[in-house]
Amino acid sequence: MIRQFLLWTQHESAGRRAEAASSLARAYLYAKLDPAARWEAKTAITALLDDPSPLVRRALAEAFANAADAPRTLVVALAQDQQEIAGLVLARSPVLSDADLVDCAAVGDEAGRIAIAARPTLSAMLCGALAEIAGAAALRALAANPGAEITRGSLLRMVERHGDDASLREALLARADLPIDVRQAVTARLASTLSAFVSGCGWLSRERSERVTREARERATLGLAEGSDRTDLRRLVAHLRAAGQLTAGLILRAMLSGRMAFTEAALSELSGLTAERVAGLLHDPRGSGMAALYRRAGLPPALEPAFAAAMSAWREEESGLSESSAAGLSRRMIERAVTACERLPFADTHAIVALLNRFDAEAARDEARVLTRALVSDAPTGTVIETVPETTPAGLRNSYRPDRPRLAA
Repeated sequence: MIRQFLLWTQHESAGRRAEAASSLARAYLYAKLDPAARWEAKTAITALLDDPSPLVRRALAEAFANAADAPRTLVVALAQDQQEIAGLVLARSPVLSDADLVDCAAVGDEAGRIAIAARPTLSAMLCGALAEIAGAAALRALAANPGAEITRGSLLRMVERHGDDASLREALLARADLPIDVRQAVTARLASTLSAFVSGCGWLSRERSERVTREARERATLGLAEGSDRTDLRRLVAHLRAAGQLTAGLILRAMLSGRMAFTEAALSELSGLTAERVAGLLHDPRGSGMAALYRRAGLPPALEPAFAAAMSAWREEESGLSESSAAGLSRRMIERAVTACERLPFADTHAIVALLNRFDAEAARDEARVLTRALVSDAPTGTVIETVPETTPAGLRNSYRPDRPRLAA
């Protein structure tokens, strides 16, 4: 059988040989061959791996891609073939082990890694290997694969290596199981990308762009933390500390926004104390506990008056120890913090007061946005402006005609 088949294939076209290879493969998989005939068919199929035409090897790959009974040696060989052949078995074959797939990902091309990333199920080990070696295109396929068991560490590594890719960030954020610290890492990478773009275009100086980016990242971080449970908050602040983003400015912003759950988690991470102990010291009405906690956390001494004043103002809020319902900064708390710092020497506090003044400007803009939206939504649709104010620029006043439609209020 082997001799007759191989002699026949030597004198036929590549297309006919491919058809014969496909027929032989189906016979091996589905015909009830006796052991001797099955062995002969397997030997003939293996010999076809040396066929010079890719059409023949592709026919074998198509026939055996989904087959659990495919000869392992044959599938492993096909997985090492050229791109359009290897991709068929890499994407589907149940015969390939994780070790085979990791090896193919390591020595293969990006097309092969994309095929592996799209497999119906992927183990955590294989996902970790792809996170380390795959390019952005393969990682996009991996992030979009619901059957991929991607660990938190692998997700962070994907962001670290290719977080500049917008499609990858979108695919990661679309995952329902994305941990909060990974979501924050994606957000921070987006902010860094936008900062580089803005400064590269010359729209802002590098220093100003970095400040705007940092403040936007801090606002986004507190927004992600809102409503999170204690476990997620601990994971988030640990990630922020490792990334160098758990700064005194972020903690002060959280406190001035009434985000005490985040503040407690951050101070617990920095001080090494339990969350319960931190809460007790932070809410000590005498203020001595707050001072001790602040020093143990290793925060800058110059900011301590601002923290103490903000905490004192928060205790006086009518909400007591409950979380604020709004995510924005509290202008009342900022005012108390500025007043406390203004009593100190200018050389020690000018940078702190400038930071607090920026917080106050941000809070004022947030209030204006909220008020504007409320006024627009509450305004009657039939209200019109019948007169042109005297303060209207002359060019606009001259263009006003009573027969034209009035502007809605």
